[in-house]
Amino acid sequence: MAAAASSQQQPVLTYWDRNPPFAAVALAQHANLALQHAADPKATNKTTATLKFPSGEELVGVPIIVKFLTRLGAQNGSNLYGPTPLSACQVDQWIETSLQLVSGQQFEALCGRLSDYLSLRSFFVGYDVTAADMAIWGQLQACPLWKKVRQSPSAAHLARWFDHISNLPACAAAVEDLSPSKKREAAAAADTAAGKGGGDVGSFDVGLPNAQMGKVVTRFPPEPSGYLHIGHAKAALLNQHFANIYQGKLLVRFDDTNPTKEKDEFVENIIKDMQTLGLQYETITYTSDYFPQMLDLGERLIKAGVLYADDTPVDQMREERMHGIESKRRNRSVEETLAMFKEMQAGSEEGLKNCLRFKLDMQAGNKALRDPVAFRCNLQHHWRTAHKYKVYPTYDFACPFVDSLEGVTHALRTSEYKDREAQYYWILEQQQKVWPGLPHVHIWDYSRWEG
Repeated sequence: MAAAASSQQQPVLTYWDRNPPFAAVALAQHANLALQHAADPKATNKTTATLKFPSGEELVGVPIIVKFLTRLGAQNGSNLYGPTPLSACQVDQWIETSLQLVSGQQFEALCGRLSDYLSLRSFFVGYDVTAADMAIWGQLQACPLWKKVRQSPSAAHLARWFDHISNLPACAAAVEDLSPSKKREAAAAADTAAGKGGGDVGSFDVGLPNAQMGKVVTRFPPEPSGYLHIGHAKAALLNQHFANIYQGKLLVRFDDTNPTKEKDEFVENIIKDMQTLGLQYETITYTSDYFPQMLDLGERLIKAGVLYADDTPVDQMREERMHGIESKRRNRSVEETLAMFKEMQAGSEEGLKNCLRFKLDMQAGNKALRDPVAFRCNLQHHWRTAHKYKVYPTYDFACPFVDSLEGVTHALRTSEYKDREAQYYWILEQQQKVWPGLPHVHIWDYSRWEG
């Protein structure tokens, strides 16, 4: 009874079922807010989404509802307005702009301008998802013309951003919940099940976003620093499952970027275990296959001003990242960083004191975005390349580049790495700018094994 009484005190969001409020429902999901919503059977194309309160007050229109839910979410610890008053104002501005994204003569031109704005960005405001992204995504999701316009080269960056936001669990859930076509499909499936006797049916019919039959490429990327455990087995079989159902292919790639931990003994045992699992893969590659390309890529990114050489001691660097303090070396010139990168590759005394870091955002709430390391020195013997290299790329640097270079379409990751998705996409974007032709990669999350 208490629960029922509580639900009666909540506002209710009503709308025309042919124009669902995707942004509001997705934002509520993202912010862990309970939001009752229902299509109004009497609604027409003139009906505007309305949030009705028990007091009789109303908020009319998706933009004001999104702003309200964003403020309400802040009370629960959600921060969809960004970290500063300026970012909050920018978010509000984009929410208002989203109103213009309706079918009409100006729609394609506006999409082009938004795409240009996103050419160097992963999100509309700052370095993480905000209510601005939710508002614009929701309008595009509801607009029938978007399916056509997104194919235009002028909307390429907007389409890339849209796919990323669509993959967020909250947005995917909102589409599943609100799309009229999805509801018709669910009803048809229910009728079919009833015709067969009904009952609960277990299924692995979970689709990958933007997957095309015959074109899906997944990868299983173990690090040769130990033996396979049950979590690895789950990852390997899940990647094979999706490769099979989409008639695509599975790649196996040993992530051998840390000579301190890796041994050929582990590689041999992992290969044997994959055979025991019956894993069917296209080929086996090694991240070390691409060391020359990544050194070249590092130099290109230095020249683009994306990387800087830093000789801050490790413990101090860790402390500065924790508290959002910029390194004193952050503004090193391109020329100085290039010279230091040469010293690192030579393994000189001065070079060994340095690493290369991304110049990302030391104020980001997501600490994975606080200038992560891209290259670091290591003089130990590498199990494949011996002592040829003195400097190695980090996993954060190598993974998006090699995924894209090998044609991986969907990178499966456990949900514990969810906070690193923004970093992956940002790093890949920077790499794409200096290495033309690198395709996009979709990240798909799944729960880690807890057994």
